[in-house]
Amino acid sequence: MHVLVIGAGGREHALCWGVARSPLATRLSCAPGNGGIAQLAECVDIAVDDFDGIVAYCRAQSVDFVVVGPEGPLVAGLVDRLDEEEILAFGPSARAAILEGSKVFTKNLCKRHNIPTAAFERFSDLAKAQEYIQDRGAPIVVKADGLAAGKGAIVCETTEEALAAAADILGGQFGAAGNEIVVEQFMVGEEASFFALCDGRNALPLATAQDHKAVFDGDKGPNTGGMGAYSPAPVMTDEMCQKTMERIILPTMRAMEQDGRPFKGVLYAGLMITERGPQLIEYNVRFGDPECQVLLARWQSDPLAALIAAAKGQLAGYEVDWSERAAITVVMAAQGYPGDYAKGTEIRNLAGAEAIAGVSVLHAGTKLDGGRMLANGGRVLGVTAQGRDIRTARERAYQGVAAIDWPEGFCRGDIGWRAVEREEQQESEA
Repeated sequence: MHVLVIGAGGREHALCWGVARSPLATRLSCAPGNGGIAQLAECVDIAVDDFDGIVAYCRAQSVDFVVVGPEGPLVAGLVDRLDEEEILAFGPSARAAILEGSKVFTKNLCKRHNIPTAAFERFSDLAKAQEYIQDRGAPIVVKADGLAAGKGAIVCETTEEALAAAADILGGQFGAAGNEIVVEQFMVGEEASFFALCDGRNALPLATAQDHKAVFDGDKGPNTGGMGAYSPAPVMTDEMCQKTMERIILPTMRAMEQDGRPFKGVLYAGLMITERGPQLIEYNVRFGDPECQVLLARWQSDPLAALIAAAKGQLAGYEVDWSERAAITVVMAAQGYPGDYAKGTEIRNLAGAEAIAGVSVLHAGTKLDGGRMLANGGRVLGVTAQGRDIRTARERAYQGVAAIDWPEGFCRGDIGWRAVEREEQQESEA
């Protein structure tokens, strides 16, 4: 079958990486793709929001299945358009994608259905928001209601930071996404990422992961789209995964079906693991980036077959096989990210990195220029490695980073630190 992946980031490279190894895929395309994806798939110059162009390509090239990677076209209704054209697609409808498209919608759904999450209030009036913040004090979290490229949630350590965040967001920092804000209780615990494939009625839990949002070591600095991830997440024990399914994922699936918004695709729950168990931070309606990279590294059975089963409503009784080996991704970003950064710098010796056992380099923001690979984004590469445990995988990933010749790039040096600390503690207790 001819499969078209929509997107241009590291998540889409990982999806292409998974689809390419499926015996079901006889042809693989990606719109628009990037320099790394071009080595796996036919990259076509169609923007993710060019729905007419995507449909025309599907018709002209006999595309059988479309996998939509990023949240933007999902929230805007790309899957609805493809459904109208009778083109099978993986991802939620616009009505279901509102789980990520509006934090206010999701928080209200949680309130109605007793899904554990932080206490919150919503505001469109700055004076009222700031009065609430003054009353509550800090730490506190201020979030833009809509899509903000993973940067719309601001954890504020002081009241002054929260007041400024509310003013910035409602003042237009994220455009229309910040017309309304959510101000919520700061939750204490450890974050984790939980993924479930959904077919509208059934939900199949996938492997767990943990990412690193802050730009600098020690989880310091502004939030980013993600500077690294690892899988499995040790904090997500079997008991915690079961509680997450029972208290969060399945009630959400039932609520969405009752509301006439059945959810198909992948439901990504950002969790805080607290003393009271898992609590929902927020939902995303697509694979995480860079969590997708570590999931696909460990996904042993056919990923494409599972995505098709979800799209067709055939997940009942379905199982996915996972490697027992750990995986880790270290993101290399352009100097200055998440602020201003330069594009067009050359990246060398990617082959040297991939020659290291267990290492793959997945591209997030690159483009080919003749025989040269150039940086073309903020987050540029995801050096992904596998090993018998997180510590071994991390050692290999950083060997891969060291092999890459790109002076204009940087990365965090502590990806996976929580898991490595746990592994070392377990060894010392053994």
